[in-house]
Amino acid sequence: MSDTLLFNLGFALVGLLLIVMTLSSSLISRVPFSSAILYLAVGVGIGPWGLGLLVLDPVDDAHLIERLTEMAVLISLFSVGLKLDLPLRDRRWRIPVQLASVSMVITVGAITAVGVWWLNLPLGAAVLLGAILAPTDPVLASDVQVADPQDRDRLRFGLTGEGGLNDGTAFPFVMLGLGLFSLHDLGEWGWRWWAVDVVWAVVGGVAIGFLLGALVGRFILYLRTRHREALGPDEFMVLGLIALAYGVALLCHTYGFLAVFAAGLALRRVAAQPAAPGATTQAAEAGEGGTADGLEADHSPGHLMHAVERFNAQLERIAEVAVVLVVGALLTEVDFGTEVLWFVPVLLLVVRPLAVYVGLVGAKVERSQRRLIAWFGIRGIGSIYYLMYAITHDLHPVIAQRLLAITLAVVVASVLLHGVSVTPLMRRYERRKLDRHSKPDQ
Repeated sequence: MSDTLLFNLGFALVGLLLIVMTLSSSLISRVPFSSAILYLAVGVGIGPWGLGLLVLDPVDDAHLIERLTEMAVLISLFSVGLKLDLPLRDRRWRIPVQLASVSMVITVGAITAVGVWWLNLPLGAAVLLGAILAPTDPVLASDVQVADPQDRDRLRFGLTGEGGLNDGTAFPFVMLGLGLFSLHDLGEWGWRWWAVDVVWAVVGGVAIGFLLGALVGRFILYLRTRHREALGPDEFMVLGLIALAYGVALLCHTYGFLAVFAAGLALRRVAAQPAAPGATTQAAEAGEGGTADGLEADHSPGHLMHAVERFNAQLERIAEVAVVLVVGALLTEVDFGTEVLWFVPVLLLVVRPLAVYVGLVGAKVERSQRRLIAWFGIRGIGSIYYLMYAITHDLHPVIAQRLLAITLAVVVASVLLHGVSVTPLMRRYERRKLDRHSKPDQ
């Protein structure tokens, strides 16, 4: 088959997949598997095991895969930030913060111990494996996240916030693992790692993103409501704010993932604030033939957020399709050892529940919610990104291949197991919650 024919066939198949997903979106929401399972199957079908339309080498093409997964995570993190409308002083924030800090450290430590003692990995490789697999995925976990910013459910809020935070809080451990391989400067006795990679990069990333999100959001809303300016497409504002927050954070040697998440969080809070009295009236008077009612409907904070959320959700779905297709195609390039048969259950059924139960000590979470949080530690695109990040920083090819096999096995298992269980488990949870709330009225 000629290259031109393969190229044309690839275009046709991708187009058909997107159309089928659009037509069957309501059906998939009712059946017991997620759309990611279908993407994964198509990725295998167009990879070397199937039609051979998508052939990638995980080491030689690591830069390409890193950038693709990087974009997917950035879009998803911004979307997660937009979904979280709770005031920062609300106690429910303890759930994602403790999951992204205490549970994160426990998970990295447990995987490191398993890596050194059972997998016979060097300490640096074991730490890297812990950092790669510790963060939960904000892209593939959309089915268990809050769908409405007004949702106050502790389970959904906790999982959503965890996915937004821990893709940034895992970075210090990635840098530690690289440093143990002498691929990153940790400083004497690790002072640089603590001061720069942990304290400054985390705090600075959150601060930069939140500040930029608040400033951009306030400025755009001010121009729109008072002067009827800045009426350009909201899509450009989304892409611009993501790129601005990420770029400035990296220039300041902080974590861009945290900055993008914080930018979305800040934009949501700016839009939630009531407009200044008389703002729409002044803007209508300044406009030509405009009315206050019309302007308020078209350029109010609520309208802005609706447009931003809609566009970001579309971007997130496209990114999910692209990355999961790549994961499916990569499966043929990896030699899976028998170690993955016991490692995956240990991670999902022992390490994750242990980290959650210990990490949530003191948090107000019901037993059923705690169990579901422990189960839905979904691994996915973020783990692929961190792995490719390590490979592009000159990780030894032998170590890279071994970490790749374990990581892909975990991601595929997570896509299948969590994808099959998410619909029945969440329906059961919502049904029990509804029954509980209706009892006092009976």
